[in-house]
Amino acid sequence: MGQFLKLTVLVTVLVLTTVGTAYSGSFNEEFDLTWGEHRGKIFSGGKMLSLSLDRVSGSGFKSKKEYLFGRIDMQLKLVAGNSAGTVTAYYLSSEGPTHDEIDFEFLGNETGKPYVLHTNVFAQGKGNREQQFYLWFDPTKNFHTYSLVWRPQHIIFMVDNVPIRVFNNAEQLGVPFPKKQPMRIYSSLWNADDWATRGGLVKTDWSKAPFIAYYRGFNAAACTFRSTFADGESQVPNELNAYGRRRLRWVQKYFMIYDYCSDLKRFPQGFPPECRRSRV
Repeated sequence: MGQFLKLTVLVTVLVLTTVGTAYSGSFNEEFDLTWGEHRGKIFSGGKMLSLSLDRVSGSGFKSKKEYLFGRIDMQLKLVAGNSAGTVTAYYLSSEGPTHDEIDFEFLGNETGKPYVLHTNVFAQGKGNREQQFYLWFDPTKNFHTYSLVWRPQHIIFMVDNVPIRVFNNAEQLGVPFPKKQPMRIYSSLWNADDWATRGGLVKTDWSKAPFIAYYRGFNAAACTFRSTFADGESQVPNELNAYGRRRLRWVQKYFMIYDYCSDLKRFPQGFPPECRRSRV
């Protein structure tokens, strides 16, 4: 019996060592270019990746690994100039009709007008939990870090280590939460001029093509398969300390431009139940 307990402890330690890993390898090692033919490129010895969009096609990539809880960081420099009609999507997603998904989508705009950062959370195939923001900088001039912190109790969206949104686990209210399906990292650059800019009023100017977005600085401190690895707790520090909460309130006060939890026209019969506890 004593030997069995020792073996059990040894196996547990090995499993926890395996899943609790930080990944910051090259794009060649961590990602596959999945569509767009030559429009996606990995260069600089695997340290940089670019996606491009022209009139024929956009492009995209996905991670080789699946993740379940942790923190995902990626640095992006978005399409410069007149990016109206384009969408650069960077997100986590599982597969199937009841998939889970955690989204950053960057909606392009006319030259000199701000990008819209669109966020959403899907659980068991249901989304419609949008919040949108302007950024407090020009995301086309330099690289900025966009992070997803995914824990069993909440999801935190971060920009340059500043929390901009928290989606809390409200399963006790009957609201599904993504916590059982491992997800891959995806990104794509595509044409969405039927809705992306001012509801589709501004179309893509193809004379400015190709449109190009750049990526670097990938890092994942995350579990890579199903586990009970402290439910992801030891993977990431506490981003919602007092300072983080103040920064979150600052972003939501000055830069949030849409919150589904405040859309009375959309929910005349009452807001979704998770909106009752959306404050942090």
